[in-house]
Amino acid sequence: MIMQTPIPRRRFLRGSGAVLGLPWMASMAKTMAGPRPQDSSSAGRSGDEPQPPLRTAFLYFPNGVWEKDWVPGTEGADYELSPSLEPLADLKDDFLVLSGLDKKHSHGGDGHYAKTANYLTGMPVAKTTGKDISSGGVSIDQLIAAKVGNQTPLPSLELGIDPVISGIDSNVGYTRLYGSHISWQSPTRPVAKAINPRVVYERLFGKRMKTSTPEARSYQNLLDYVLEDAHRVRSKLSRDDQFKMDEYLDSVREVEKRIEFATRDQSHRERYEAERDRIADGHAMEIPETGTPGDFREHIDLMLDMMVLAFQTDSTRVASFMFANDVSGRSFSFLDGVNGGHHELSHHENKEEKIAQYQLINRWHTEQFGRMLRKMKAIQEGDSTLLDNSMILFGSSFSDGNRHDPDNLPLLLAGRGGGTIQPGRHIAAKGQVPVCNLYLSMAKRYGLDLERFGDSEHELTELAGA
Repeated sequence: MIMQTPIPRRRFLRGSGAVLGLPWMASMAKTMAGPRPQDSSSAGRSGDEPQPPLRTAFLYFPNGVWEKDWVPGTEGADYELSPSLEPLADLKDDFLVLSGLDKKHSHGGDGHYAKTANYLTGMPVAKTTGKDISSGGVSIDQLIAAKVGNQTPLPSLELGIDPVISGIDSNVGYTRLYGSHISWQSPTRPVAKAINPRVVYERLFGKRMKTSTPEARSYQNLLDYVLEDAHRVRSKLSRDDQFKMDEYLDSVREVEKRIEFATRDQSHRERYEAERDRIADGHAMEIPETGTPGDFREHIDLMLDMMVLAFQTDSTRVASFMFANDVSGRSFSFLDGVNGGHHELSHHENKEEKIAQYQLINRWHTEQFGRMLRKMKAIQEGDSTLLDNSMILFGSSFSDGNRHDPDNLPLLLAGRGGGTIQPGRHIAAKGQVPVCNLYLSMAKRYGLDLERFGDSEHELTELAGA
């Protein structure tokens, strides 16, 4: 896509076809000629000093949660973390627990597809087995990207782990395509998600990677191409920003090495073949291309790390990520005490032995979310952090996996939205409150002039606190 707004030269390192974005640094921000043109992502901020941009991500995990271990028992700032949220104890002041938000248009249809496809639209999903698909509307991430996407090299970044599952779920009469997408450019056009870390890396940094094979011993990684430019830029930075730049380059090098290892490791095909039926719940699924880690935990780590890099370098300001496709039956037997597949255990039938395993899977997903937040919190941007300048939504498309209930969605919102959100609280909505109220509030923070989004009634004003 052609960029409509020039990107400042000093935000990138260049060399022999490689383009490596740099993180936001005070030294460099002060050398720019004022704020970026039409930069609405800093809406609501004050002062003449250049401000870091606002970033937003939407993270999805399938199959709901065990609500009794997810929703805190009390509201406000003094709430106690529930068992599923305990891995976030050190981050309690950095996120909001949101309960009581509903998707009334998901009550019809099947248990999964009519709820996952509209995770970010909130509108009715068309029941179909063919080409006449509809998610009910444009997803909120794509609406924001349409506003600010011309200010970054990538308008948005859609990531996932599982390939698209094709075919029809004859049990419910829905196309399985609905279970593979949460981002929609239009009601009838889902946005393709990238699942290969190597491809994502090349999209971010503009240089194709090669494996360290005997035939490619002379190959240099991306960092080697831009080191001369890096040394030149580094000499002009303050001491603090020099340290920040060194840390950043080290993190890029680490990602390069992990992707190269995955590219050389051919065992991923055997692992996916062994796991495929459980992941797709018995339906056909393609095996990912070379460059995809065989261990899905490493796969998730890589994708989330690259999302952080994309935000850190202002390569994009909007992203989405699917921990797995809808109806995922992936085995979590690597967790002590878990023996079954995710989807099977989510249908717990109120049996204690299944509930205990289901809750451990919920808790594991929360741990991965926490890992990402800690990385973002450690990245300084002037007097704030990357996490402070973000809105990171984490949740599922329905609550209890056994009931497939689209009300009381399990949602966490991390970050301070550039100073417009007061985290550290449990906000419990009362009555039938549309989740689209939240989405409207997030869009407004990007300066979108909207009266409503989806079935929203008004903004969720509680985000800003007292």
